[in-house]
Amino acid sequence: MPFQLPIIATLAAGAMMLATPAMAEQKPTVVLVHGAFADSSSWNGVIGTLEADGYPVVAAANPLRSVKGDARSVSSLLSTIAGKPFDRGTS
Repeated sequence: MPFQLPIIATLAAGAMMLATPAMAEQKPTVVLVHGAFADSSSWNGVIGTLEADGYPVVAAANPLRSVKGDARSVSSLLSTIAGKPFDRGTS
């Protein structure tokens, strides 16, 4: 019986060590930005694949009015995402 407590403590510590990386691993939010002659629905196939792999995904509704205005729109969207987003765009 005196050996049970150390064994239980060791097993509990091992379980916590195994669980911690999985809990701490949070995938970044992927932000997809379309280019000219497209809209955010053009990313639908990519979104499905990323979400199936556990990534949160946002497809920006890029207004395509001006470079400055589009940049402001995407920047505003990025500011609403917790953590560090991973963003990619097309032209």
